[in-house]
Amino acid sequence: MFKFTSTPIRHTALVVALALTQATAWAIPEAQFQPAFAQFLQATTGNESAVELSADSFAALLKQEPANPVLMAYAGATTAMKATTTMLPWKKMGYAEDGMALLDKALALLTPAHNAALQHDVPSALEVRFVAANTFLAVPGFMNRAARGNKLLGEILASPLLAQAPLSFRGDVWMKAAQVAAKDKRTDEARKYLNEVISANAPQQQAARAQLGALAS
Repeated sequence: MFKFTSTPIRHTALVVALALTQATAWAIPEAQFQPAFAQFLQATTGNESAVELSADSFAALLKQEPANPVLMAYAGATTAMKATTTMLPWKKMGYAEDGMALLDKALALLTPAHNAALQHDVPSALEVRFVAANTFLAVPGFMNRAARGNKLLGEILASPLLAQAPLSFRGDVWMKAAQVAAKDKRTDEARKYLNEVISANAPQQQAARAQLGALAS
């Protein structure tokens, strides 16, 4: 009589191990990733030259690792940001649509192997979703991305992986959740997330205190 119990378990473990090994192979060295990431952070402040530099940097990195969903997500986000650097309506739409397409593809690439960090200390499944959520919530309403952006943000907040993420990332997520809740007039929910930032002593706590004050006024 054959016993199949142990074989599937060993097979599953092997598949997961191989997937994790493959995910590690997709990673770009941090010495290459971090400069592009620093440019991305500058781009999010509205710095147009940083938008261009970040978009070019992530496009180049993605060519090296075309199956890396983290790189694809940042390439998509920075491509969409390029819509803010032109006054031409057709270019704005082109950049936004190309960026959304890359983000959709990055999300579709996610597997259980991406619950681990790929490029830096943030679980890749969360990082890709958060980059996509931020972008979807930022594009104009007629592009019909807000609902998916909110869904992705909710998935991040509900994920057990969030507790494993660096405090700075958790702070970013809570601040975004508070911003969305405040915009939707869900003031108590916004306060809850801002208090999460403060009680955790996250790097964003000063901004959280300021937003709490604004909600009270």
